[in-house]
Amino acid sequence: MTAADTDIERRWELIRTKGPYGLLAVGTLLSVAAAELTPSTAERNAVAVLVAAGFALQLWWGRASRARPGPSTAGTVYYAVRWALGFALTWLNPFFAFYAVTGYFDSDELIPGRRLRWFGPFACSIVVSGSQAGGLPFYEPVQWAVFAGLLVVNNVILTVVGHLTSQQEERSRARAATIAELERTNTALQQALDENAALHAQLLVQAREAGVADERRRLAAEIHDTIAQGLTGIIAQLQVVANAPDLDIARTHLERASALARDSLGEARRSVQNLAPVALEHDGLPQALKKTVAEWAERTGIRAEFTTTGTAELLHEEVAATVLRIAQEALYNAARHAHASRLGVTLSFMGDEVVLDVRDDGRGFDPLALPSRGGHGGFGLDGMRARAERIAGSLTVESEPGHGTAVSARVPLVRHER
Repeated sequence: MTAADTDIERRWELIRTKGPYGLLAVGTLLSVAAAELTPSTAERNAVAVLVAAGFALQLWWGRASRARPGPSTAGTVYYAVRWALGFALTWLNPFFAFYAVTGYFDSDELIPGRRLRWFGPFACSIVVSGSQAGGLPFYEPVQWAVFAGLLVVNNVILTVVGHLTSQQEERSRARAATIAELERTNTALQQALDENAALHAQLLVQAREAGVADERRRLAAEIHDTIAQGLTGIIAQLQVVANAPDLDIARTHLERASALARDSLGEARRSVQNLAPVALEHDGLPQALKKTVAEWAERTGIRAEFTTTGTAELLHEEVAATVLRIAQEALYNAARHAHASRLGVTLSFMGDEVVLDVRDDGRGFDPLALPSRGGHGGFGLDGMRARAERIAGSLTVESEPGHGTAVSARVPLVRHER
């Protein structure tokens, strides 16, 4: 039941409990004001006694109804006695028909059974119609005719009002049923939302664990491809030094070993940097990429340019880190394999996606001829592609021997959560 329905029910309860007092008081005041309608002292005394009996009856029922709520035999007796008092008072003074009107309001609450409930309002209409026809008793035939017409009209009105009331109650019940169904649906929806939230949290944990596993595989492949190979080369050079016939040959191999050690140290530092892209701690992705390209150009001696197109936006941390790491992988590959003299990096903000393009004029290669990493997503092109696909992106490579290489990564543009 809604708050509006509760308020309406409270008002009806007030009318049923306090209405008889008020209507009896109205009839009493009007009868006193028109004292000539009850000229004899005996009639006036009878009116006083009946009015007192009416108030006493209301006081008694006010206490008794608390113990007998709803339709009952006691309620029917109370209704009949009250009607009899109203009929007697209206016989003595037509203004007491106001008190008889009380029977229209609470017959459903007092009289049990549908077949008997209609009789209460009909009996009240007799009293009301008699008052409207000039008061009881009738002394002229025309009064009887008027009384009959008024009785028909009053009962037609009662029938229409009763029908409309029944329809309104039916609509109220239907509305209450609809509200109850909506509440059940909302409860089920809330449960579904809670389950989805739990599932989302579980998926986040699984995605995080998968990301950790991917990063471990990437590091394992990177260490194998770079640092481990560098250490192997250093050992080989030192073995040559140990067996070198003269000092010049030994010095040459020591210099090679030193260069390999520096390269391996650089690889180790780069791997640590890729674990936590510190370049993004204080700068956005465009600024971080610009610094990364400039440092790479200074370190390798290769001419490199960085360009941003579109309206730059602050990206989600995972998206920015992924693009930056793909760029670092591409730059490393270019420095190691391309033998390029010029390189260009472009970061494009294109509505709902971010595109990173890395192009060089190096010696190029045949992408179809590359050995497979076994699907582990390790270092190199496989690793870059795995990073992009991890956030619903993609990576394409265009290259041809002797005509340079172009790497293009497309990822969704997910804005930073403020």
